[in-house]
Amino acid sequence: MLYYITGGERSGKSSYAQNLALEISNNPVYLATSRVWDANYQKRIDRHIADRNEQWTAIEEEKEISKVIKKNTTVVIDCVTLWLTNFFVDTNNDIELSLTQAKKEFNKLLTIEATIIIISNEIGMGVHATTEIGRKFTELQGWMNQYIAKQADQAILMISGIPVKIK
Repeated sequence: MLYYITGGERSGKSSYAQNLALEISNNPVYLATSRVWDANYQKRIDRHIADRNEQWTAIEEEKEISKVIKKNTTVVIDCVTLWLTNFFVDTNNDIELSLTQAKKEFNKLLTIEATIIIISNEIGMGVHATTEIGRKFTELQGWMNQYIAKQADQAILMISGIPVKIK
């Protein structure tokens, strides 16, 4: 089962995903895809860790997420935006190569017998990016979001902490 949860920043995506995972499993896995970019970002990561209790198993993997997901588990992947950032940075901002690599890795998830709850951001709904690199990343994110949503069994849009089922 693949759940896709999307929305704006601070829309309640992570809380919703974690609660959903706990409804499905007594021992879910939290798969963090972020690199630690600075001290402020580490604080964000620490806050997310503090939000989870001992029921959770935490795993960190920047790109090859399919390698760490085991059969018959419930996994929250947080999040597509940070995961894509890793591809984007590693390919020197090459949209096509990043998208190809991310789709290839995502397709591997579809072969794993697990419940996967994947979180993403709708960054294209906000202010228009002022830099070329920002506009490129917004395009990459939008294309990958569409790709994941098409494969998802359920898609939920979070708006101000309220889940809206879109698929």
